Formats: sequence, C-alpha cells, structure tokens
Amino acid sequence: MSYDRYVAVCRPLNYHIIMNLKICLLLASFCWIFGFLQVVPFIWFLFKISCFSTNVIDHFCCDLVPFMNIACSDIVILESLTFIQGIIIYIITPFLLTFVSYVLIIRAIMKIRSSFGRRKAFYTCSSHLTVIMLLYMTLILQYAIPNNGLGYKKLFSLLNTALVPILNPLIYSLKNKDVKLAFIKIIGKWKVESFTVT
Repeated sequence: MSYDRYVAVCRPLNYHIIMNLKICLLLASFCWIFGFLQVVPFIWFLFKISCFSTNVIDHFCCDLVPFMNIACSDIVILESLTFIQGIIIYIITPFLLTFVSYVLIIRAIMKIRSSFGRRKAFYTCSSHLTVIMLLYMTLILQYAIPNNGLGYKKLFSLLNTALVPILNPLIYSLKNKDVKLAFIKIIGKWKVESFTVT
C-alpha cells in the first residue's frame, strides 16, 4: 500500500503504467511467499518439541505463543526466534519500507505549490497511515514486549486479528463523500439528543 501511495502521489501521471497488473501480481505474490516462508522455521522447531503438558490451547486461535506455553521441552531457541523475527520481520522491516516511502511522499507533497493540492495529496495517504498506525501499535504490543503474560498476548492478538480488519473498511470508506455525510448526520443527531437529554 505504501508503494501504491508513493506512485499515486509522486508519479500520478504514470500511475496506471507503473501499477499495472503484472506489478500488482508481483507485489501480492511476494507478500504471500514471504508470509509462507517466514513461518517455516517455527514449524520446524514445533515438530522438534517432544511433548506438551495438555492438548487444550488457552487462546482463541491456534497461535505460536500458546503452543510454547504448553510445551514440556526447552523452548529458549523458539522464544528467541519469535522475539527476533517479531522485531525484525514484523516491525522493523515493514516500518522502514513504509517510512522511506512516506518520507519520499512528504517530500513530493511539500513541492506542490497549491495548498489544495497538498491537502488532497495528504488526504490520499491519510487512511493508509491510520491503518498502519493501528497495526503497528498492536504488533508492537504483541511481539516486541516479551513475557507480558498470556492474557495480554490474547488481547493484543485479538486486536490484531479482529479489530484492525474490522476498522479497515470503515477507515477507507470514510473517504467516500456519501459515507462521510451519513457519518456526520449520525454524529449530529447523537449530539442533539445528548444536549436535549441534559
């Protein structure tokens, strides 16, 4: 998405040439293949665990951390790998790629002379930045803070897997004028009702 926003803001006249079907398929394929390959070391280590204390996982989904909590074997290497991979692959690498693209976007926006053009360019990126901030907050809480208890891990995992995807369509649809007007009407009615009650 950050690459798409970079092309839309920095190369708007070439957008349809650059972001063609081949590039979109290549970017999507890279995400799918990279996502699959980064799980392989964990699967290998999980198969090496000799026993588990129970067959009940205390989590709402089949995640790595609950598996590690019920393992009888030594899982120091697996915990270290989880922490390192969580920091490097889930947080730092995507953050740097997103950060670099947005630095280039902001630099290009600052070169726009009209305030309307600058506002429109920032508006193009605002929904993606909002989703990115929500995602990074939950990822940092889930992966970057070691040993914060399974209860917190479950909560942050729920936020990451449920709340962010639920808010995604809402955040992106707020760019639609009709949705925005309906949202303003609902808020206006809510304010009027709250003032009349008090």
